[in-house]
Amino acid sequence: MKVSKIGLISRKLTNLDEQFPVQDMLLQTGQIEQFAGGIYAYGHIPYLVKQNIEKIISDTLTKYGCSELLLPILQPEKIWVESGRLDKYIADEVMFRSLTKNGNYCLAPTAEEAIVAFARKRLSTYKQLPVTYFQIGPKFRNEIRTRGYLLRGKAFEMMDAYSFGRNQQDLDEEYAKMKKAYIEIFEKMELEVQPVGADSGAIGGSKSEEFMCLSDIGEDNILYDAESGKAFNSELLEREDAKQYLLENYGIKNISSLTSKKAVELGHIFQLGDKYAKTMNGNYVDCDGITKNYIMGCYGIGVSRTLAMVYEQSILKKNGNFDGISLPKSVAPYLIYIIPKTDDKEKYDLAIKLYNQLENKNIKVLFDDRNDISIGAKIKDAKIVGSPFMAVVGKSVDEGKIEIEELKTGNKVSIDIEEFVEYCKNL
Repeated sequence: MKVSKIGLISRKLTNLDEQFPVQDMLLQTGQIEQFAGGIYAYGHIPYLVKQNIEKIISDTLTKYGCSELLLPILQPEKIWVESGRLDKYIADEVMFRSLTKNGNYCLAPTAEEAIVAFARKRLSTYKQLPVTYFQIGPKFRNEIRTRGYLLRGKAFEMMDAYSFGRNQQDLDEEYAKMKKAYIEIFEKMELEVQPVGADSGAIGGSKSEEFMCLSDIGEDNILYDAESGKAFNSELLEREDAKQYLLENYGIKNISSLTSKKAVELGHIFQLGDKYAKTMNGNYVDCDGITKNYIMGCYGIGVSRTLAMVYEQSILKKNGNFDGISLPKSVAPYLIYIIPKTDDKEKYDLAIKLYNQLENKNIKVLFDDRNDISIGAKIKDAKIVGSPFMAVVGKSVDEGKIEIEELKTGNKVSIDIEEFVEYCKNL
């Protein structure tokens, strides 16, 4: 891909947001666009990063035996009447609603109702259980306080999964499987994430854990108990039975010795039990011929929030100041950014030749074809785009070499021109 085609705004970055510098950089360079508070469009690079994050999630969950589907974004409110949650969501002004003479609808804030309506026509017997369905798509919530650009918005991407089982044993096994899958997903994105005990909130259920990314930009507090090795969200201390709950569920005896860390919630898993199956007639016939309710689990990952954290955690600093980003190879849309010397035809032609050879090898590469800015500005933009590697086809060509820099470490290697394509392939 040629840089002139990706919509990048080359500019001097000024007054970057101290708390969220990378997302502010994305805004200033046209890589994201804010349409209103909490509503964003993705430019070429962030959109491809989001797709790569979704692919990691989808591939991993499929490997763990989960079945991917797609539920409607526009939901009839009658299924929310069935679950008994419509009045509360209206009262809390969470929903975006569409009231018509042919019926009332809402833009999906979550999908418990839709998934039960989907499953109850398909999962009629114990022989079909347990099973876990998942989807990746947009959600809409009228957040009163949007925060942190993509971290908390009114429209956002989410992976939500739901397990259906016969009993608590099925639920425990599916829950443990999803917990393991989550850890693998975040490791692939090079995010330092740990599961912690959490409050189930409006979703409900008996047990839940949040997957927290340790970060000073977080608005959540994780409390860690050195004696038990367990961690939990500080919100649990707001429970009336907090001491007893922490002792029974986490073995934490002394809450006065806890240490606190800031974190951002990227995922949440719940044991719902029969909460939604009971109200919405989500039933199956067991081996004894008796009709019983599904025992369900619920699992979510904030995709756009994870995207924001991947970016914020990829920051490069020079003398303590923002100097660019280097995205993890697992999610970076382009492996290497080639900067040609545009005022030297021989070197430019060589750069084009190498670019075409990389493309033919299906190696993702950005080629800075712009001829109206300096090499220095292009180097700055290479760091703004976030490709893990950068190559300048310049002076070193006279010695038969091309220098490749790994942006995360600053390490540089000189490669013979003839070996350049193979070297990039091995990266």
